[in-house]
Amino acid sequence: MIHNTSLRRGFTLLELLIVIAIIGILVAMGTVSYSTAQKRARDSKRQGDLKAIQNAFEQYYSKNNGNYPSSCSIDSTYLPGGIPKDPKTGNNYSQSCSASAYCFCALLEGGNGNATNATCAFGSGNYFCVKNLQ
Repeated sequence: MIHNTSLRRGFTLLELLIVIAIIGILVAMGTVSYSTAQKRARDSKRQGDLKAIQNAFEQYYSKNNGNYPSSCSIDSTYLPGGIPKDPKTGNNYSQSCSASAYCFCALLEGGNGNATNATCAFGSGNYFCVKNLQ
């Protein structure tokens, strides 16, 4: 017994549109997650840079009779790569220095709660700052 039935091959237009819409939604979600992760990574780098600057200035203080560098620049002995710059813009971090105090701040991209504004007045925004410990 031979049945003459036509086999259905391929996809309907509706099925293709649904699959394309699902792929579009997944791509959009991935893009948002990726850009958020990039912002968090740059903010972590900024905070790490400022902690390294703080450590270098405190080492300088202990070896130079209780004085900080007044020019906001420091010998490569303390920061071998020089004072780090913002990872996104390449600009210097906001800074204020004297022989008795210093303050470095970075404007964070994300709205994380780790931001502190340690009496440095560099403008409004979500700043992370480090200042002299002595």
